[in-house]
Amino acid sequence: MNFILRYGDERIPYRVRYPPGRVARRVAIHVEFDGRVIVDAPPGTSEREIRMAVAARAGWIHQHVRNARRRTGQLLPREYVSGESLYYLGRRYRLRVTVDAEAAPSVALKGGFIEVMVAERHPERVREALIDWYRSRAKEVFAARLERIAGELRWLRQLPPLRLRAMRVQWGSCSPAGRLTLNPHLVRAPRDCIDYVLLHELCHLKEHNHSARFYRLLDAHMPSWRAVKARLDGLAELMLNV
Repeated sequence: MNFILRYGDERIPYRVRYPPGRVARRVAIHVEFDGRVIVDAPPGTSEREIRMAVAARAGWIHQHVRNARRRTGQLLPREYVSGESLYYLGRRYRLRVTVDAEAAPSVALKGGFIEVMVAERHPERVREALIDWYRSRAKEVFAARLERIAGELRWLRQLPPLRLRAMRVQWGSCSPAGRLTLNPHLVRAPRDCIDYVLLHELCHLKEHNHSARFYRLLDAHMPSWRAVKARLDGLAELMLNV
């Protein structure tokens, strides 16, 4: 269900969800890293109760939406030329583009640089090489982190299938059938942020909702997850600027 919050002259859209199995009695309001507002309400909550809960936090919502828009507006589109900043596992690198008409496209870490070899100096060729490299690195890194984290979850009997899919507003998801989908761009983020997303999705294998039980499970295995999530949310637009 979609609604509109009026705050001064602004109209802020928000989406209401009724997560199955939610046992918390209060309405929970989330402002995502891209500025989307999502409201989780217990089943049976009336539209009036939801609107009142949202209105009570209108100032907080407006501030967080404005911050998200400001972060987005400060980012410049990439030109894929030498000297631009790139990220891998939370560390900042400089892009170095080299041209060799006889060479196949390749990407390599060299000191503080990510060096891209292309046959012609064209931004799209550089972008394609980088996306392929990030995807390859994501496949390896995620598999290793998944195995380590899953090994600590006694209730998990086997590793779930994992696939990669580039997404604009999500880091990951867990299907009802138990398959994890991760955004390959996440490999640009620090390792603890990667671990948080993996753990979040793995916890959905036991609690496929955002109930109090789900959050207790998350707390038990990563007590600092809220701080890590806040850090990842703050980096999101930078990590997704491709």
